[in-house]
Amino acid sequence: MAVLKVIEILSNSEKSWEDATKKAVKHASKSVKNIRSVYVQDQSAIVKDGEVTEFRVNLKITFEVN
Repeated sequence: MAVLKVIEILSNSEKSWEDATKKAVKHASKSVKNIRSVYVQDQSAIVKDGEVTEFRVNLKITFEVN
């Protein structure tokens, strides 16, 4: 039986929601091992002068605890 833990991460990107998600996983994997999955819980964007300038994601990362 595996024991799994879930943490919540916030991330942003000037490119896309996908890029923000990839950045979050890459950064989390520096200190969290055995990442199994990521669930994007929420997406939002910042708009300035009628243009999207930043993409934000709120995601949950699931990893196995040894």
